[in-house]
Amino acid sequence: MKALIAGGGIGGLTTALALHRAGIEVEIFERADAVRELGVGINMLPHAVAELVGLGLQDELDAHGIRTRELIYANRLGQVVWRELRGTEAGHAFPQYSIHRGRLLGLIHAAVVARLGRDALRTGRQVVGVEQDADGVSVALAGRGGATSARGDLLIGADGIHSRVRAHLYPDEGPPIWNGVMLWRGCTPWPTWLDGRTMAIAGGNFAKFVFYPIAAAADRPDMRLTNWAVMARTGERGALPARPEDWSRPGVPAEVLPFVRDRFRLDYVDPAAIIAATGGFYEYPNCDRDPLPRWSHGRVTLLGDAAHPMYPVGSNGASQAILDAASLARHLARGGSVEAALAAYDAERRLATAAVVLANREGGPERVIDLIEARAPEGFRDIEEVASHVERQAVVRGYAGLAGFAWR
Repeated sequence: MKALIAGGGIGGLTTALALHRAGIEVEIFERADAVRELGVGINMLPHAVAELVGLGLQDELDAHGIRTRELIYANRLGQVVWRELRGTEAGHAFPQYSIHRGRLLGLIHAAVVARLGRDALRTGRQVVGVEQDADGVSVALAGRGGATSARGDLLIGADGIHSRVRAHLYPDEGPPIWNGVMLWRGCTPWPTWLDGRTMAIAGGNFAKFVFYPIAAAADRPDMRLTNWAVMARTGERGALPARPEDWSRPGVPAEVLPFVRDRFRLDYVDPAAIIAATGGFYEYPNCDRDPLPRWSHGRVTLLGDAAHPMYPVGSNGASQAILDAASLARHLARGGSVEAALAAYDAERRLATAAVVLANREGGPERVIDLIEARAPEGFRDIEEVASHVERQAVVRGYAGLAGFAWR
């Protein structure tokens, strides 16, 4: 069996490793001319980490990331709304990792090259046409060197929110849906806070500020490479963002600073200060797509952001793509027809991820700080007077169960 994969991101390359382990030949096509370690921070949840560990990547994760110990939700004044242990500290069998997205992609890519060989990944090639018949799938490719083609037993569209494979299956779908919220993200060395393994999300409906370490600083135990993010509403849901979606679009300080300056009073960081200290950062409009009625069509299926793009709350985007990869490889390894395996994968993953997409539209677990700000915008004396432990727990733990990593 030979699988063609459109897209050489985290989802596509993890799928390649999982399929290779199952004895399936893989050829990957990536639109970019090289795999580059770009981006900022990302969190990998324990159920996704379990799959990466199963692929033999734990040493690399430990070498390049941080084992997240605790998550704190707070209001804009720094008053704690909810706090909980994460990963193995919370009783999971596997850690939660905070890591630079580019380093995560880089270590997965290195494993692909080592195990599948350099020729398995074709950069500068984008799938632009798809045809399938009873015996296989043929794809038309465009890019460096002109038009070419390839053929395999199945095609996996892991080519992101602007997936050409998804557009082939659903040509009338239209563009991604913007919810009116802009996301700015960056990372920079910053003094270690608490144990150097704690992340915090503060704010509420007006704006949220995210802060967490993603790597140790070389020879500086008092410093961490620290990720920050600001999410704030700049438009109306369903409108077109001022600039197209692009993960590498530079952010503009004058556009983000008004959302944090003189508003947040946090004892561990001044958001305006860490933004000013960051040499360059990125902006991205929060976009998703409506859940699909089907991912799998015969010998063609979707995976990751091509299948279920979601708002970046709850640390679920890449984690869910990795779970997709494991599920798909498992069903293909069981034998039987390709069509049946892809249908079984669809049945296992599509409804589960659709629930996460819809929950993220409502704020995901971070909705707990929205709830508190709506009821107590100027702070509180006793959090129990604003929302009970049971009510707050239902928001946070309910989402964890929905996303597949409920507490033990």
